[in-house]
Amino acid sequence: MTLDRAINILAAVTLFEMMMSIGLSVAPADIGHVARNWPLLFRAALANYVLFPLAAVGLLLAFQAPPMVAAGFLIAAVCPGAPYGPPFTGMARGNVALSVGLMVLLAGSSALLAPMLLQLLLPMTSGGAPASIAASELVGTLLTVQFLPLCIGLFIRSHNPRFANRIEKPAARLSLFLNLALLGLILTAQFPMLLDLSLRAYAGMLALIAAGIAAGWLLGGPRPAERRAMVMATAVRNVGVGLVIATSSFSGTPAVMAITAFAIVQTLAMALVAYAWGRRSVSPPPRRFQDLN
Repeated sequence: MTLDRAINILAAVTLFEMMMSIGLSVAPADIGHVARNWPLLFRAALANYVLFPLAAVGLLLAFQAPPMVAAGFLIAAVCPGAPYGPPFTGMARGNVALSVGLMVLLAGSSALLAPMLLQLLLPMTSGGAPASIAASELVGTLLTVQFLPLCIGLFIRSHNPRFANRIEKPAARLSLFLNLALLGLILTAQFPMLLDLSLRAYAGMLALIAAGIAAGWLLGGPRPAERRAMVMATAVRNVGVGLVIATSSFSGTPAVMAITAFAIVQTLAMALVAYAWGRRSVSPPPRRFQDLN
């Protein structure tokens, strides 16, 4: 088995386990409150599936990124619903329940929308180079390794909460272990490419993260706690989904390196943002979902 094939398989297994772990930890009521709030869902969709991807396209064109590097960053840009969103929201003293609901709904919807957006946007940044995906096959893959395990986890939480409570922590530990193993394997394979990234590339990543923060803040609503939740839901992308797409469609190319680099930069940057917000906040983080207008 080649290293690229091993990365592809481990990325799929990691995403499957991570999405099931998310489902096990989420209260169905949190999802229901968010799902019934259509204005909120519209703003979240606008921020995550329109503004953030368009900002990525604009920055990639402005920085004249190589086609495969651009593909990696664009993959990250169309994959919201990161599991780090709620913990960062808690650090920022934002509305964690809202963040959880947004995470689940965005992660679930991206199984269908991410491949469609990539099919539309990749030609804009490829510079004529071949950088296409098989959207229908990718949708099937993501429904299997992303949406299905999320539904399984939610089903277990809803129908047997005692069992869900018992396996939630072991599942979270396994998820952490698999993510670290995947990161280590990718760094082993892509380390020389990571060293070749210029300061210009890292500046572009920070600019894209700043665009996500701005989009989430502008569309987060009037309350600071909800705004912070929307910022984290928008600026923190679901790199686990992105790696499955990158390793299945662009295995062994700089696209995998680009999304790995973005994962490291966004995690560090948004952790600092969350910490700074949490230090400045004088009120405790909301523990229950508030109805939004």
